[in-house]
Amino acid sequence: MLKSSREYVSNFLICGSEVSTVIFPMELIRGISGIRGIVGQTLTEKTAGTYAEAFQALQPDGAIVVARDNRHHGPGIMQVVLQSLVRAGRRVIDCGMVPTPTAQFLVEKNGYAGGIVITASHNPMEYNGMKFIDADGCFLDGERNRELFELADAGPSRIEHTAGIIEPCPGCLRRHIEHTLQLSAIDATAIKARNFRVAVDAVNGAGSFAIPELLQALECEVIPVHCSPDGYFPRLPEPLPDNLSILGAAVREYRADIGLALDPDGDRLALLDEQGRALGEEFSITFAADGFLYHTGQKKPLVTNLSTTQALDIIAARHGVSVLRSAIGEINVVKMMKASGCVFGGEGNGGIILPESHYGRDALVGTVLVLQRLALSRNPLSDIAADFPQFVMKKEKIQLGNLDPDQVITDLSEAFADVEQNTVDGLKLVWRDRWAHIRKSNTEPIIRIYIEAPSEKEAVDIFELVRKHI
Repeated sequence: MLKSSREYVSNFLICGSEVSTVIFPMELIRGISGIRGIVGQTLTEKTAGTYAEAFQALQPDGAIVVARDNRHHGPGIMQVVLQSLVRAGRRVIDCGMVPTPTAQFLVEKNGYAGGIVITASHNPMEYNGMKFIDADGCFLDGERNRELFELADAGPSRIEHTAGIIEPCPGCLRRHIEHTLQLSAIDATAIKARNFRVAVDAVNGAGSFAIPELLQALECEVIPVHCSPDGYFPRLPEPLPDNLSILGAAVREYRADIGLALDPDGDRLALLDEQGRALGEEFSITFAADGFLYHTGQKKPLVTNLSTTQALDIIAARHGVSVLRSAIGEINVVKMMKASGCVFGGEGNGGIILPESHYGRDALVGTVLVLQRLALSRNPLSDIAADFPQFVMKKEKIQLGNLDPDQVITDLSEAFADVEQNTVDGLKLVWRDRWAHIRKSNTEPIIRIYIEAPSEKEAVDIFELVRKHI
């Protein structure tokens, strides 16, 4: 019998050593993904109000969308943001709890001036934050973020405004779902004909209603696992294999065709096969891309980031398509997609981007593209996955402490001078069939080390080789 969310949260908080060993930053984290901090410490209501006011001052005239994920402190922060925008004279579209991609979709399709999503994405429950959406529906890029931070640092504006208004947004999620169902990149009829049984673990997050409703519209039988947004996470929030044991058990118990796992704000998607085996976030974009290329036959390059699996290159090559790689960060992928005219892209962390929908990582879009590929074969997902390129990826992180991350990367570059290097974002060391990418995080005070190799041993060997130089 599956545990309820509350039961699991209780056990997790008592037994989960991960919570008690988290090392928290002493300052608000600011970067290309917006801001994040520990609620009541580095992120306060005053901080949220200051950044909301600064953001609206940066944006053109027009309405601003506000949304949030499921964190229990989200409603309080959201009220502060709403009132800050109203005092600045803004018309505010209150979307309540919806996935981040839904907010992006609404900004782009309705021509709004921008959006704020109150979320800390995959960070632990102690965190919250704010993602800032530009008027084109994309996140602020590096330069726009710097302008925002300068405005926030300067303090609140002294300009008097006529009070704005707050408008609810009934049906906003439904509009996103309906648009997703009508994408030309999918054959909804073929998906419906399969009557897939799908287990969904939304970590009680913003995708808790969105993904089940989307699946039901595609005539799938839905097995909800952690789809009750009660304000708490029933597992560690990243949809990594070690965090998906309960979903795997549900897949096996209910004989589901596939398991879908999300992060709290619904922009990342991970897959489990019918045996309840987690296939890893990297598989999501590769599997979705294969289905997309089969269905559309398009030959434009795909775009992803430097840390995404090389399996994507192999799958793309089978369709006569190349892959372009950007710096880490959704907005960097998006900018390269726009510049190249790419019609499919994303990141290996389970983020799939389809411009026909909108320029943002989207678990709803990922879901329909994954089902599109699954519908192309009568074989179970485990058999299909076995025919895909097989690599092992290790995603490690090292707390910075007193280390200077830039110096660490410089030292590594010198130590591996005889290896092919890419320095667009940190340092990527590239061998023939394996690579290591070392960079400082956009969202946490750590150095991330991503390694991919043909086997677990080879990946571990590369990690140890890199780590001994740090």
